Parts: sequence; C-alpha cells; structure tokens
Amino acid sequence: MDAPSPALGPTTPAVSPPADPPADPGRRRRRARTAAIASAATGLVAGTAALFAGRSGWADGLFIAGIAPVFLLLMIDFVASLRARRFGLDIVAAAAIVSALLVGETLAAAVVALMLAGGQALEAYAEGRAGAAMNALLARVPRTALRYADGRLETVPIDAVRPGDRLLVRQGDVVPADGTVLGPAVLDEAAITGESLPVTRRAGEAVLSGGANVGNAFDLHATRTAADSTFAGIVRLVEEATRAEAPATRLADRFALGFTILTAVLSLAAWWVSGDPVRAVAVLVVATPCPLILAVPVAIVAGLSRAAQRGILVKGGGALEALARVRTLVVDKTGTLTKGAAAVADVRPAPPFAAADLLRLAAALDQASQHAVARALVAAARRDGLDLPPPTDVTETPGEGVEGLVDGRRVRVGGKAYALAGLPPDVAAAARALAPADHLTVAVTVDGAFAGLVLLADVLRPDAADTLARLKALGVARIVLATGDRQAVAAAIAAGLPLDHVAADLDPEAKIALVRAERRNAPVMMVGDGVNDAPALVAADVGVAMGAKGAAASAEAADVVLLADSLGGLVEAVSIARRSRRIALQSVVVGLGLSLAGMVAAAFGLLPPVQGAFLQEAIDVAVILNALRALQGDPLPGGQSRPGA
Repeated sequence: MDAPSPALGPTTPAVSPPADPPADPGRRRRRARTAAIASAATGLVAGTAALFAGRSGWADGLFIAGIAPVFLLLMIDFVASLRARRFGLDIVAAAAIVSALLVGETLAAAVVALMLAGGQALEAYAEGRAGAAMNALLARVPRTALRYADGRLETVPIDAVRPGDRLLVRQGDVVPADGTVLGPAVLDEAAITGESLPVTRRAGEAVLSGGANVGNAFDLHATRTAADSTFAGIVRLVEEATRAEAPATRLADRFALGFTILTAVLSLAAWWVSGDPVRAVAVLVVATPCPLILAVPVAIVAGLSRAAQRGILVKGGGALEALARVRTLVVDKTGTLTKGAAAVADVRPAPPFAAADLLRLAAALDQASQHAVARALVAAARRDGLDLPPPTDVTETPGEGVEGLVDGRRVRVGGKAYALAGLPPDVAAAARALAPADHLTVAVTVDGAFAGLVLLADVLRPDAADTLARLKALGVARIVLATGDRQAVAAAIAAGLPLDHVAADLDPEAKIALVRAERRNAPVMMVGDGVNDAPALVAADVGVAMGAKGAAASAEAADVVLLADSLGGLVEAVSIARRSRRIALQSVVVGLGLSLAGMVAAAFGLLPPVQGAFLQEAIDVAVILNALRALQGDPLPGGQSRPGA
C-alpha cells in the first residue's frame, strides 16, 4: 500500500537523546598516544635545532624530554602484558631506548621514540580502517521507530516495538524489527547478508531487521520485538566479537620470546667482539618496534572486517586463525545442506488421475490447513500455476490429515494410515508399497478410491554440491555428513555429493563424539543451524552457525556465523581466513628477515643507531601496507571472485 500522508497527524516529539556515554578508555588511550607523538616530534625537532646551534647540553635535555611520554606509555604496555601473562616485544623497544641513552646516543633514542609512537599510531589507523565494517554495522542500530497509534504516527523508542505493531519505514530508514511488509519494499540488505544488490519484497513477504529502505516508504507489520529481531541478534554477536581477546598477540607471541632472545644474544655478541657498546645499541634499535608488533594484528583485523563485509561474522582473531587451519568439515543435514523445510519432490498418481489433477485436488483441500506439509502442497500447486478452488465441508484431524469437498468431490489427504483407512486391504497394501522410505509420503483418496501419493523431502540446497567441491579445492581434505535422520534419508541426500563419510541416526551426544573423534586426526569445522547442533559446535575447533535469527543457541555457541542463509559463505569464510593468515605470516617472515639483515649489518658496524631507526620504520610501514591487503577482495576457487574484489 502507499505510504501514509503526513496529514494523518503530527508525530510525537522525538525521543530524548540518551545520556552521555561513559568515558571511552580507548579514546583516552588514543589521545595519550597523540600527545606522545607530539612530544617525541617536538623534542626531536627542538633537540636537533639545539645541536646545530652548538648547544649539545640543551639538545640532550630536549631529546630526553620528548622521549619521556613515549617511554612511560611503553612501560604501561609492558606491565599490562605481564599482568595478562603474555610476553610482548615491548621489552626490546624499552631496551633500545635505555641503552641508547646510556651510551650517549640521545638522538638515536629520540628517533626510536618517535618511530615507535608513529608506528603505534599507524597501527591504530590501520586497525581502525580494517574494523570499519564492524563499526558501521553497530552504527546502523536504529534508536527509534515510527508507529501507528489511533490513526496517527508516533515516534517511539526502539525497545517499545511489540509484535503486531504497524510501523512506517521511510526511505533511508533501517528496518527496526522483523516483520512482514504491507506493500512493495526495496531493501539494501548488504549489511546483514553481504548481498550487494537491492532486493524487492512483495506485500506479505517476511523481511529481516537491519536492511535499509532504498525505495519508497512502506508499512511493516512487526512480528518480533526489536530486542528479539535478527539484527539485534547480529549486533549482540558483533559486540561479543569486538570484546573477544585482541588478536594482536596470538600469532605474534609465538615468535616474541625467540626473537627477543636472538636480539639480546646478537647485541651482546656485537659488543663483546667489537668492544663497542654502540654496536649493541644499533642492533637493539634496528629490532624495534619489529613487524611482529604491527603487521599481525592489522592483517587479522583486516580479515575480520573483510568477512563482516561479506556477511560472515567471525568472533575474534583466534577464531579466524583456527578457521584458516581446518582440514575436516563435519556438516549437519537439516537446514544446512538442505533448506530445512519439506517441499514436494514427486507426484505419483494412480490411474485414471494425472499428476496435475492429483496435486490440484490435494492442494485445494490443504488450503484449509495450517500444517507445514499442507503449506508445502499449496506452494507447489501455486508454483505450477494450478487453479485452487476453495474447499467446503472440511474436517481436519490434527496431526493426521484433512477431509472435505473440492469441486463436489470428496477428497482425503494425509498420512498413509489416515488417508488409506477404509480401502480394501489389498489396495491399501499396494499403495503403501509405492511409498519410498526416504521421503515423507502424503496419500490422497478421491470419492473413496486411491488417487495417488505426493512425496515430500527436505530439498538439498542448490549450491550444496558446488560449495563442498570448492571447499575441497581450498584444502578441506575430509567432509563428513552428520545427521539425526535415518540412514536411507541420509544416503539419498548424500548421493552425488563429495562426501567422505555419512553418519546417520545421531543424537546430540553422538554428534559430539563424532566431532571429537575427527579432531584426533585434524582440525575440525562443524557447521549446523539447530539448537541440537550447539554442543557439537562448541566441541569443534571452529563452530559455524547458519543464520543469526534472534538469539539462536547455535549462533551464540558458534565461532563463526553466516548471516546470509547460504552455504556459499563457507567458501568465502575459509578463503578469507586462509588469505589473512597467509598475509600475516608473510608480513612476519619478510619483516623479520629484513630486520635480521639490518641487525647483522648493525652488529658489524655498518649501520649506526640513527640510520638503523629509520630503516626499521621503513620496514614497519612496508609490512603494515602489505597486511592491509587482507581487506581486498579475495579470489575464490574456480577463478571466481566476489563483487568488489
């Protein structure tokens, strides 16, 4: 329907803005780092000017004054690392500054301080750019909604939206709650699904919160509160991911202790062999601040942001690293490999009925039922363009079937026991024999005679086979189907899929046991969507949930959530994770290689401390720029690439 006119009535005053948020520790830290950079730069410039003026005493004092704030922040970071029981590389930077001051290389110490502060600022900028997608998602959260009340529009807090409310969504607004549209709507759902093109929803279609209205204003019938809506669930997951342990230290700390020992040994050896302490200082200076401190967190956070842009929420750097290492996939069937809803797979009429006639009569009667199977028959008939007359004299036996008149003919539709009751025993037995074990069977009788069977099945997702094949191409060596369905149903679904093993008749405990058994051989990724999958998701190295509607247990338990209801996100998730980790390791290896070369040159007296500091900063800038490549579009198996790549 058309958007209502403003003549409906004035809106209530806008909701008062929320109280000022508490002080942001991150903002205070950024201000402190900005002040440290300013101090180091001012001290370096003023001290250098004093040197040229022949005031060496003044120069040393100015250099030290500029260094002091940087050194203080460095010590704060070092203490924080120790409290977290983490061995960081801050000690190398501190040793470089202190040793340079002790041997009178105050200019070198000032350069190191400025480069260290500048490198940290560059890292913060890179991480901010890399995390922009997650921040943008959080910034989209609507605060108010326009609700109809007594023929007028009122602005209400988002928390006041209740199921049954009728809301107006204006052009440019974010859909505030899950619901159904009451008129045509054009939505940009890229923030929640990664789909780059707008989608059109017709009247009566369900829409998820979080999409942006890029068309005309439309009315929305809310089916959930805003707090229980899909977008609110996604926001909670994003906030959980941003609160997760910072990924900066996980990969870097594996090298930190060894690199620190190597630096100490090389610097002391240079001093002992040459007898010149300045060489030791030069070695320490070249080792500071080191690509390990800067490049790894940038690459990992860039990967997290890239994944978020594609509708894949990865809960922290640890999950991204684990995702990059998976070699085995355990995948649930219902709602994961399949669509999770019954659909008509085949119509088997008995003479003299034709398939279209059988489906038309059964679906026409099922219009009177709200059962999921009935809705599947009606949907199939309408998809085939069949005319469905309204049924009369309808009687429904809950859970068994429906009986009534369609075009004057008595039709009975339901389970075999219900629909075939009253038929001659030989006819009923022959009808039962036609029903395959791997399908849900609906029997139909017309005027007391057997008319045929309608077979329903949980339909395989159209991209399932292609997705599994592409995962194999990415290096996932083993794929296991885990399902609670019967073996016959599982085998029918598995036919033609690149699976290495099919495990059927599994309860939640058996799924956990299967995941643990597979973990003994290789890192495991478990993919599921139901509440019963949550324990297995936790047991795997990486748990992946399909969709994030509301506060689903599987989404809360998972390490990775595919916001779009599509298996294709699995390929993107693994591809992005492996590319990000590869870039991080590449930055570490290249950066450390260049640093070690510079340290050796400094040990032989070929690189004085000041030049060494500038060389290290050039290395840092290079590895950070390389790490930011993780933000770019990543090629996918088969030569494909995603939009924006």
